[in-house]
Amino acid sequence: MSQNEAKEHTPGRLNELFADPYRAFENDTDERQLHIRIMLHMLLARPMTRGQMTLRVIHGWENGGCEPEDLQHVDYNLGGVPDFKRAVQDFENASKHNTPLPADKSAILAAPLADAIADAKAEGQALTNDIRDTPAQWPAFEGGLALYTLFKMYHRLIYGEDDNYRCSQCMTPFGMREIHEFHLEEGEFALLVPTSAQFMHEESLLVLHESQLGPIEQLLEESLPLFDNF
Repeated sequence: MSQNEAKEHTPGRLNELFADPYRAFENDTDERQLHIRIMLHMLLARPMTRGQMTLRVIHGWENGGCEPEDLQHVDYNLGGVPDFKRAVQDFENASKHNTPLPADKSAILAAPLADAIADAKAEGQALTNDIRDTPAQWPAFEGGLALYTLFKMYHRLIYGEDDNYRCSQCMTPFGMREIHEFHLEEGEFALLVPTSAQFMHEESLLVLHESQLGPIEQLLEESLPLFDNF
């Protein structure tokens, strides 16, 4: 296992903006709303205007379930609030007409997990029979720590989290990314952004559960235009 696959509670881009990012978004913090808007401008709006932002809407886990093959997603190119609204409309239409929620065919956890386990076994590594269903054991094989870190992120975005903010670093299919995870009164989401040296050049990802589409739509509508004239 490579410890470079993922690291929890690491300094990230917000440490360049705030003295204490972990306090910046707490409900009793002075100028909390300003911190939220600055964060959205730097981590979301600027990559979005460069055409480097993708929206990922996740769904499928419910009632405590967390089977890798049950986690579904759909990705949208996110160039502005109108693109976000199209995603909202897609899910509203599916709910209104009682049709399946939008989903891409690729499995964001199940497929890479199966590949990593198969590679480990091909190299002669002895793994328990239930390792696929035991996420805490995934760090035992190469690539498993990153998958476990992403699993925990998806799980928190669906089932909630007490911490307002956390920053991790994780290897993803896009490359190494900082995971900025937010659990706010205004909504819950994660921003996976390139590290400092690559921030201007590589792709970013906004991840949220389908239940958060409405709240985050409102947050973006209220926040992003504030910087248009600056």
